[in-house]
Amino acid sequence: MPVYLLLCVVAVLAGFGYFMCRARAIASAGGNIRALHSLPNYYGWHGALMVFVPALIVLSGWIVIQPLVIERQLVAYFPAEEVESDAARTLLMADVRRVAGGLDMAIGQGAMTEDQASTLNAETGAVRARLADVGVALGAEVTPQVLTAAQDYRKLAVVGNIGRSLLTFLVALAGLVYAIRLTNKDFRARNRVEQVILVLLAASSTVAILTTVGIVLSLVTESLRFFTMYPWQDFFFSLTWSPNFQGDSDLGLAPLLWGTVYISFVSIIVAAPIGLFSAIYLAEYASPRTRSIVKPAIEVIAGIPTVVFGLFALVTLGPMLRDWIAQPTGLGNSGSSVMTAGLVIGILNIPFVSSLADDVINAVPQSMRDGSYGIGATKSETIRNVVLPAALPGIVGGILLALSRAIGETMIVTMGAGAAAKLDLNPFEAMTTITVKIVSQLTGDTEFDSPETLVAFALGMTLFVLTLGLNIVALYIVRKYREQYE
Repeated sequence: MPVYLLLCVVAVLAGFGYFMCRARAIASAGGNIRALHSLPNYYGWHGALMVFVPALIVLSGWIVIQPLVIERQLVAYFPAEEVESDAARTLLMADVRRVAGGLDMAIGQGAMTEDQASTLNAETGAVRARLADVGVALGAEVTPQVLTAAQDYRKLAVVGNIGRSLLTFLVALAGLVYAIRLTNKDFRARNRVEQVILVLLAASSTVAILTTVGIVLSLVTESLRFFTMYPWQDFFFSLTWSPNFQGDSDLGLAPLLWGTVYISFVSIIVAAPIGLFSAIYLAEYASPRTRSIVKPAIEVIAGIPTVVFGLFALVTLGPMLRDWIAQPTGLGNSGSSVMTAGLVIGILNIPFVSSLADDVINAVPQSMRDGSYGIGATKSETIRNVVLPAALPGIVGGILLALSRAIGETMIVTMGAGAAAKLDLNPFEAMTTITVKIVSQLTGDTEFDSPETLVAFALGMTLFVLTLGLNIVALYIVRKYREQYE
């Protein structure tokens, strides 16, 4: 049974449990709702939760565990003496999954029958072509081991799906029976429902924490693998970035870090003053009608995809800077440059800085403004000497957060700054950043068994530490000084 259909069945049982438990509670009180410990709806929600939550937990766990169990059963097709490394085995298992999915797709589209899929022979050399006809692209011809493993994968998946459906249905049914048996007029349904909701909220709040832990662990483990293959001194202190998948690579961080810092610096030079000045205008000078028009118009910029900004940098701003400034002054001949990417990223971050600055300026108590006006200060003097100092911690925090966003930008840098990893002070020269090189090192059908690939994780760890440090500094500044003006 497909997962979506199984969820529909569980939802129907949950709805049935809601009405059954509600009706049973009212019946146990002889129709007198005042005799119930909780409101009738709490009994209903208790029945629905007892059906849906355990079934959803079982279903989610099964979906995660089933592929792992199946792959362990298929490892025998790829013995250690025939596979170069664990990374190669991982790629082979990925091929197995793709072929199995392609066979399912071909059967679903009527391109082959179940018997044909089960008896398909890799030695005929037609597997790749037949799967390509249904939209499954494979990098190489399917070997007999991969095809046989994929056919067994499908059989095991069918058995697993049947077991998943039966177990999930039985757990949901058991939850329904359990809820109905508990339900009576003295049952503390409200307390139980609130406890379940509290657990669900707490579990939801841990998702971000677990995600961060998973990201850090993956980066740390792969970075340590990289440093076992490549000297850490060369990575952190070398001034040359020249990867070569044939070996003898120079993987120095300095040129990438310099490009990242340089482009981010140019972007913040653009975003900080424009965003701050627009926030001052909207908060202190604009009429309500003007504010209602201008503020949404500025925030629309934040909704534009970054690839569109990249196209703007590539087609419009880059050639303009080259033709009007770089070539006439002899500073460069390329439309891809630090200045191009920095200006566009700065424009992208204007709404971010403006929105945060607007919020903190509006949070400054009106009594401080009134006190300034009371001693004869003008509006501009009040803004300069009272409002901005009071709002400065929040403004600085917003600027640092915008800077961390600029550091992590990829698409605009790829299209607007080029891919040259070098140390140069000329803002009209092409450079690149850490994020761009992470993408380039992982692009293609690569294996995680060479320093040229694993360096992406070391770069990612460096970027993570850099942006995390900026965010911590920003939050520290905001929290340290915010209460002085509240």
